[in-house]
Amino acid sequence: MEHLLIIEDDQRLAQMVCDYLKQFAYTVDHAPNGSAGLSQIERNIDTQLVILDLMLPDMDGLEVCRQIRSLPGAKAALPILMLTAKGDPMDRVVGLELGADDYLAKPFEPRELLARIRAILRRQTSANEHKLGGKELLPALQFGRLEIDRDARTVSVSGTVCELTSYQFDLLLVLAERAGRVLSRDQIMSAVRGRELEAFDRSIDVHMGRIRAAIEDDLKAPKRILTVRGVGYVFAKQQD
Repeated sequence: MEHLLIIEDDQRLAQMVCDYLKQFAYTVDHAPNGSAGLSQIERNIDTQLVILDLMLPDMDGLEVCRQIRSLPGAKAALPILMLTAKGDPMDRVVGLELGADDYLAKPFEPRELLARIRAILRRQTSANEHKLGGKELLPALQFGRLEIDRDARTVSVSGTVCELTSYQFDLLLVLAERAGRVLSRDQIMSAVRGRELEAFDRSIDVHMGRIRAAIEDDLKAPKRILTVRGVGYVFAKQQD
């Protein structure tokens, strides 16, 4: 049974989410503000995903996200699904840059929330199975000094590990496994999330910026992930 935490000051919304998710065998804790949420994360080793509202009374969700990502050990990699206001695209961008795995704009359909949670947890489960040897080992992908270990779900350049979220690792893997092939944003989204990109959604571009910051030697002249204007992205086969 997966254990979730929702950090949300709207008691009515939080109760609705808790009641809905419990129907699908999730255990859901609720924290009414950022401080309480951070305390629960530090105390509770069972939390597997955080649903985080951006508008909180004591600190904004962006600061909560930043503090989660600075926690020691495995807690820093805790998946985060952000709840944002529809009219605040910049908050979504900043949230993704700080390491959120996904976002959902309010108001939202509970079924979509459930689908997003399931997709994030599937990726997490797959990663854990590989680490524990539950699946056949896959060879690491090597591109010059860049190595992508599909089982450990780590990326390194010249032996130095690059910091990526689980979702960013999946985006990079989709491109790397299709090296030399141009992929549209819709194709990338479909491969990772299993659904098409919404017209206003440019979260992939934000994530690609984060991935480049981690793996490229020069952000002004990227050589590993290339933008194909008007189409999407391509992962270079030949790298140094």
